[in-house]
Amino acid sequence: MADTTLITTGIGARAALPAACETGRAILALDLGTTTGWAIRGFDGLITSGTASFRPGRFDGGGMRYLRFTNWLGELDRLSGPIAAIWFEEVRRHVGTDAAHVFGGLMASLTSWAELRGIPYQGVPVGTIKKHATGKGNADKQSMIAAARARGFSPADDNEADAIAILFWALETNGGLQ
Repeated sequence: MADTTLITTGIGARAALPAACETGRAILALDLGTTTGWAIRGFDGLITSGTASFRPGRFDGGGMRYLRFTNWLGELDRLSGPIAAIWFEEVRRHVGTDAAHVFGGLMASLTSWAELRGIPYQGVPVGTIKKHATGKGNADKQSMIAAARARGFSPADDNEADAIAILFWALETNGGLQ
């Protein structure tokens, strides 16, 4: 299992991750953050990607960002799903404390949402994603955007490009479980 951390739900979830890569099953890839990059291969095999902002409003309470994120996941599941598995960028080091708190809160929301629905999920280290997409484990943001463009996508920013890279990593490596 290379250098990925596997977090799964339920009995047999480990086998569910690679099975989710099969066509006919929706899989979701996320680059978690205030601006979350996402890419989903729907049950029809079409890949859609974008970004979603979870920046709190002026009068929002501390948990509103996470409630909006959870509702957004439910909407993705309803419109493109059902989601069979989720891969997300597993960040081990953050530049600032606020970014670390936001990531932790989004990851907690994501994992609890997935646990409630029995959806397996897996974190993928940043270097693994970058190396798969560009050949360099320390590729910069522009290189990640260029890699997504080389696959025929027009990412709005590096968050979307990272999500696209995670999705293709999951599809092409069977989710790291070979």
